[in-house]
Amino acid sequence: MPADKTANIFVLGLDEQNLDTLNRLPERERYAFHGLLTVPELQQGEIPIVELLTKAEQSLDEFDGTVDAVVGYWDFPVSTMLPLLCRSRGLPSASLEAVLKCEHKYWSRLEQRKVITEHPAFAVIDPDDDDPKPPADPRYPIWLKPVKSFSSELAFKVHDDAEFAEAMRQLEDGIGRVGDPFQFILDQADLPDEVAQVGARAVLAEESMSGVQAAVEGYARNGDLVVYGALDSVNFPDTDSFLRHQYPSQLPERAVDRMADVAKRVIEHIGLDNLVFSVEFFVDPETDDVWLLEINPRHSQSHAELFAHVDGVANHELMVLLGLGEEPRLPDGGGRYAVAAKWFHRHFDGDAIVRRTPTRDEIDRIERELDGVEVEIVVDEGDQLSTLEGQDSYSCELAQFIIGGDSVDDMTAKYRAAVDALHFELEPVRG
Repeated sequence: MPADKTANIFVLGLDEQNLDTLNRLPERERYAFHGLLTVPELQQGEIPIVELLTKAEQSLDEFDGTVDAVVGYWDFPVSTMLPLLCRSRGLPSASLEAVLKCEHKYWSRLEQRKVITEHPAFAVIDPDDDDPKPPADPRYPIWLKPVKSFSSELAFKVHDDAEFAEAMRQLEDGIGRVGDPFQFILDQADLPDEVAQVGARAVLAEESMSGVQAAVEGYARNGDLVVYGALDSVNFPDTDSFLRHQYPSQLPERAVDRMADVAKRVIEHIGLDNLVFSVEFFVDPETDDVWLLEINPRHSQSHAELFAHVDGVANHELMVLLGLGEEPRLPDGGGRYAVAAKWFHRHFDGDAIVRRTPTRDEIDRIERELDGVEVEIVVDEGDQLSTLEGQDSYSCELAQFIIGGDSVDDMTAKYRAAVDALHFELEPVRG
């Protein structure tokens, strides 16, 4: 692209927070960012996938100028809309089939086992059966999750037949919100018979993995694979709910190298190209053995500020450059902090109605008094926690924090001080 030309970059689900991050990228003057559909349209309630694609195509067609890139950082439906929107305009993107080999959890496991052994035992279950049964293998404890879901929505760890039956009841009731529009996307792709027969409403049963959770982020361009960062995901004690995602990983270099090696082998086999990716793992902290949890054919927007805090540049830059068909640049340091994390403040004690949230003045005071702390309240007064979408199966987010620090201990102290200063009032819902 000519150096003096402004590139029109359309971002699916562009929101204010991420626009602020994009506006701080190097060479910002080269780019003009345009929102394409809103976050509520893409993530709330039922997902009208045909309507969303039609509206996005119409917006691009009616734009008075060149469409130089279409990019996005959200999970479904954004991740699967991108290949379709880019394909119709000849823009750089991964193929739809390669993206679906990551997004469809069962198809992904089938592809993984062709090239690696670092994955759990798995089986597929039809929730629409009159009397679905647990698989003979893997055995309890197992995780049950839709073949397509996000944010740990409808993911259940079950230990016996009673828990299995209750989880399957909830899966049957809720699987259509994502499963039905995901089926439309599957219908646009060339599927192997075993995936086509399973479809988008199936449930994956997986062996329960142990260890600590971590991930690597990287990109593929014209067949070249680069892993540029590793992160840790730390749970609240004795739960399966995230406490924080931190960058850089605190794991030994040997474990990080193993994750990178496994990720590269699988990504190369799948044929994912011209895209930023994230691959999640479980890691044994004693042996450094790794097991692949899932592949995300996108980078995580929730990690953008972590990279900016530590490296000086958000990982959004890689997404933008790949979307334009240009060679990505890896940052060479320059951030203010040695480590940064996205932290979560959660409610674990059953259903409740939010009667009070922290005021803007309270939040401003926290951010003013605690260096490197940014606060986002994610519930509103009047919300009933059990009705909020995108939550895991065991807790509900009340607030999120981006925190930079000199060390993990430094971040932890800031997190505790911030949580103590937030004033929520929750009214329990009985029964």
